[in-house]
Amino acid sequence: MIVTTLLILLTLLAAAVPVAAALGVLGLALGEIYARFPLSLAMGELAWSTSNSFLLVAIPFFVLLGEILLRSGLAERMYAALVQWIPWLPGGLMHSNIAACGLFAATSGSSVATAATIGTVALGEVERRGYNERLFLGTIAAGGTLGILIPPSINIIVYGVLTETSIPQLYLAGLLPGIVLAFLFSVTVVIACLLRPSLDGSRVETDWRSRWRSLPDLVPPVFIFIAVVGSIYAGLATATESAALGVLTALAVAAWRRRLSLAVMREALEGTMRTTAMIMAILIAAYFLNFVITSIGLTAQVNRYITSLGLSPTGLLLVVVVFYLILGMFMETLSMMVATVPIITPLLINAGFDPVWFGILVVVLMETAMITPPVGINLYVVQGLRKRGRIDDVIIGTTPFVLTMLAMIAALILWPGIALWIPQHAAR
Repeated sequence: MIVTTLLILLTLLAAAVPVAAALGVLGLALGEIYARFPLSLAMGELAWSTSNSFLLVAIPFFVLLGEILLRSGLAERMYAALVQWIPWLPGGLMHSNIAACGLFAATSGSSVATAATIGTVALGEVERRGYNERLFLGTIAAGGTLGILIPPSINIIVYGVLTETSIPQLYLAGLLPGIVLAFLFSVTVVIACLLRPSLDGSRVETDWRSRWRSLPDLVPPVFIFIAVVGSIYAGLATATESAALGVLTALAVAAWRRRLSLAVMREALEGTMRTTAMIMAILIAAYFLNFVITSIGLTAQVNRYITSLGLSPTGLLLVVVVFYLILGMFMETLSMMVATVPIITPLLINAGFDPVWFGILVVVLMETAMITPPVGINLYVVQGLRKRGRIDDVIIGTTPFVLTMLAMIAALILWPGIALWIPQHAAR
C-alpha cells in the first residue's frame, strides 16, 4: 500500500500535474483501489469543513498584507533603505537581500511572496554592481524562505491547526530561529566572498546623512510587525484578528505615504485571490487525501512499520528528518506539510518531543525543501523574475545556503532551546 501510494504520487508529479490536482487524484485512486465504500462522497463535507476554519481566514489576510506592501511600493523603499545601511560587509547588497527578506517576512507570512517581492526590486543591481549572479540569486531564493519561519507565518498557522498546537507559542518559537538563520545566511555570504573575492560586487557609496534620511522607510514593516505579533502576545487579538489588523495598518501606512490608489488595491486583491485560491485548493485536496489514507488504514500501517523498527527517540527523529529532506525534493511544501504532519507528529510527541519545537523543526525542513531541486518552488519563483539564463544558475547559487540550513537543522536538534527559550520565558 505504501509503495503504491508513492508510485502514484511520483508519477503524477513527474507528469507535471498541479500539486492540488495530484493530491486529489491520489486520494481518489487510493479510495477506488483499497476502500470498501465510495470515499469520494465525503469530498463536499471535507471541502466545507476545511474552508470553514476560523484560523485559516488569516491566510488571505496575510497574503493581502504582503500584496499591499509590494503594490504600494513600500517594499521597494524598504530595500532601498537597507542598501544604505549594509554596504560595507563583504557581499554588500547580498546582505541587503537577506535583511530585506527578513523584514518582509515579518509582515507577509509567505516565502513565495517574500522571494518574489525582494527579487523584483533587487535583480536590477546584479549587472549594475558587478555581482556574481548565481550567489546573488541564491541570497534571494534562500532569504525568501524566511517568510514561513519568522512570524507571522502561514505554514506555522497550518501546523498549529493540524496539530492543535498554540499558534502564539509557535510564533514565539519561530522568532529566534528566524533571526539566527538570517544571520547564518549572511555569514555564508561573507565566507563565500572572502574565499572568492570575485563573487563580490562594487560597494554602494553612501554617507551618514543618507542613512539617517532612509530610516523612515524602515519604520512601516517594523510598525506592522509590532501591530500583528504584538497584538497576539498582548492578548488583544487572535491570529486571524491580528492578520486583519495588519492589513488595516498596511492600508493606513500606504495611505499616509500617498501610495494607496484604486489601481494598487485592484492589483493587490487580484494577487490575493490567486494565491489564496492556490493555497486553499492544496489544503482541501490534502485534507481529502489524509481522510482517505486514514480510512484505508495506511496511517496505521505506517505507524506499525515505524514502531516495528524499534528505534530510539533520536533514531526516530533522524529518520523523520531524512524523510522530509528526501520528500521535499519532490513535493510542494504546504501540501507536504498537510499530507504528513498529521501522521508523523503524534509519533514524535509519543517519543517525548515537544510539539512546539517540532513545529519549528518541520518549518525549517520545509524551508530547505523550497530551495532543493527539482521541485523547490523558490527556485522557480526567482528564475521567473529573470529575463535570461537557466534555472541551473539559481540552483548552484542556493547550494551553499542548503548546507547552511542543514547546519541549522542540526543546531535545533542539538540545542532545542534555540526554539523553546523565548516561549518558556514568556510563559513565566
